[in-house]
Amino acid sequence: MSVIWILAGCALVAAALLAVYRLIAGPSTLDRLVAAEMTTAVCLSGMGAWAAYSVDSAVLAALVALALLGFIGSISVPRFRRSDRE
Repeated sequence: MSVIWILAGCALVAAALLAVYRLIAGPSTLDRLVAAEMTTAVCLSGMGAWAAYSVDSAVLAALVALALLGFIGSISVPRFRRSDRE
């Protein structure tokens, strides 16, 4: 069973590294926005995996708070986005 947790952790780290690379090197602001959303999703997945691994429900409140912040951010940022050509 620990092999599964190691594989899940490696997959989450790889996804986080790819998202951070796109966040830094993204050619447009929309690429950076998608990378920020992906980083939030990877953090949520990592926290959920940690909660399942440790059988501790104390992380669930932080999961809900981060999910709500990610949702609010994904709604509000495109509304105030300016064009890249300006």
